[in-house]
Amino acid sequence: MAQKLILLWKMTRYNIQIIFSGKFVWFLLASIVFYLFFSVMLVFENSSIQYDDIYSALVFPGILLMFYPTVFGIQHDIDSRTIELIFGIPDYRFKIWFFRLIIVFIFVFVMLIIFGWIAWILIEPIPVIQFAFHLMFPLIFLGSLAFWISTIIKNGNATAVVMVILGIILSILAEELSSSYWNVMLNPFNIPRDFNPEIWFKIVFKNRLFLTAGSIVFILAAILKLQKRERFI
Repeated sequence: MAQKLILLWKMTRYNIQIIFSGKFVWFLLASIVFYLFFSVMLVFENSSIQYDDIYSALVFPGILLMFYPTVFGIQHDIDSRTIELIFGIPDYRFKIWFFRLIIVFIFVFVMLIIFGWIAWILIEPIPVIQFAFHLMFPLIFLGSLAFWISTIIKNGNATAVVMVILGIILSILAEELSSSYWNVMLNPFNIPRDFNPEIWFKIVFKNRLFLTAGSIVFILAAILKLQKRERFI
């Protein structure tokens, strides 16, 4: 058991070095700067800060944290030629990429807890874990979508452009579908005044199911794409 734990730790540390290398530090710094900027604007522009305002301020920094590892992960493996080594492991190559995604999701969740804790101290006492939990649904959905697209395009910069365009489209749709469970960016704390809380709870629940199902589909589709070795080497 001890040897397995040591091996797991070494594998985790090695993959963390790969995932968070390169330009990730700039995305991390950008997420912190944007979070602080949104928080300051929130304090100065709102006399009465609500939960939904804080939730909205956390979305974009979360997207920045999720963006680089999922968009440029395949590109990084191709550039460093580690993808050849991964394809050389017949039974475990898909587990490696899935393991990396899990590491990214856990890291983003921890960072959201830290951001939420800062908001709890500086802005308004909030249920930090609940905020991070709800934020992870759209972030995992977008991260899984980005990972799938990266297996199709096989170029990090082109994938980034596509994701930015999709992000703009989703932002526009969010205005039209603000109270619909099809809204990817649904804010569970922004309860419409004419909605019964029980009805709103059902809408949020259906939205989370939709995002979870979508994330699973995108991850499985990406893994299927990664079966074709000749497309990447």
